[in-house]
Amino acid sequence: MLIRATVKQSFTNLRSYKMRSFLTMLGIIIGISSVITITSVVAGAESLITNQIRGIGSNVIGVLPGKSDENGPPAAVFGVVITSLKDSDTEAIKKELPSVVAACSYVSATETATWEDQKTVTPIYGVSSDYPLIADSKLESGDFFTEEDKKTNATVAVIGSQIKDDLFKGADPLGQKINIKQNSFTIVGIMAPQGTSGFQNVDNMVFVPVTTAQTRILGIKHIGFMRIKVDSEDNTDYVVSEVENILRTRHNIKDPGKDDFSVRNTNDAQVMLGTITNSLQFFLLAIVSISLIVGGIGIMNIMLAAVTQRIKEIGLRKAVGAKAKQIIYQFLLETLVITTLGAIIGIVIGVLLSYLISIVVNKLGYDWTFVITLSSIILACFMSSLVGLIFGLYPARKAAKLDPISALHYE
Repeated sequence: MLIRATVKQSFTNLRSYKMRSFLTMLGIIIGISSVITITSVVAGAESLITNQIRGIGSNVIGVLPGKSDENGPPAAVFGVVITSLKDSDTEAIKKELPSVVAACSYVSATETATWEDQKTVTPIYGVSSDYPLIADSKLESGDFFTEEDKKTNATVAVIGSQIKDDLFKGADPLGQKINIKQNSFTIVGIMAPQGTSGFQNVDNMVFVPVTTAQTRILGIKHIGFMRIKVDSEDNTDYVVSEVENILRTRHNIKDPGKDDFSVRNTNDAQVMLGTITNSLQFFLLAIVSISLIVGGIGIMNIMLAAVTQRIKEIGLRKAVGAKAKQIIYQFLLETLVITTLGAIIGIVIGVLLSYLISIVVNKLGYDWTFVITLSSIILACFMSSLVGLIFGLYPARKAAKLDPISALHYE
């Protein structure tokens, strides 16, 4: 009965000072909604990246230039240019390992492609003839360029379906010539619509032989990275080991600690992803906790003001026999009512924000999963209750220590 009366009195006080109550809860609302949104966004981002990695295939190995430790990415991921990998490395791996069914070198640039009076800025990818096998891509019409095209630095191109629409406006692109960086490329194939893969819109790309891209567009001799497709997932670890041995031999590396390359399979990428997202989530939650602390300070200030306004009421209650712990419970319950209401509103806002984010990202063409975990809601409720108890305790103790005679004479 005492708890029910105290809670009822808390709601009465909240209704009496609506604006003050809302401003008191605002810090809690912002903090809790941020907790829900951050945990949802991190979970959604992890699912997006995981789906993209799985889309590459569990039997695909990636080789990047530059050394990395087992838990971190190589420097090339951060934009550092490393020239240790060559297309000849890719060819040697494909030739020497029977378990490798396809191997592809990659270089890339962003250039303007033009046809007659039409132009579009697009990613240009220099790849090997094995690209369709690596990416599980199909052609809508025409053919992909051949190994002979790569050997002769042929100026041929395969375009994505969006490039077809942007440049040719309904005309048949096959056999037409597009200009890229003062070079004329003959279109020999059109990729079937594929959408977003590996965070890139494949439909908005132009593919040319890797050697042609190196000599005519980029002016380089190295490759950006390579991908290797293995005949079976069971052989992945074996191929990773053999690729490392081949590259060490070709690069004259005797000490594995001095490798100038990094070999990763999709399982390694998913483990690394989990480590990164967990660290990011803890970091963001630590930042969000600041807003909860600010909200807690606001609650403490308001409750101290409430103690001052209700000195006579406290004195009267103590004069008729109320004990100090009963006064403490009353003010703590009032604080918990405020933080609980703030937490409920914050959870609702956080869920709505997370849902809106998932809609927007999916509209952009990404496979984003809307995720609200029970653990995030429990965490939000726990944090709001903890803030209420910590920052409500001082005002409650101050109220309990008031002398009843002095309180009754307070003006």
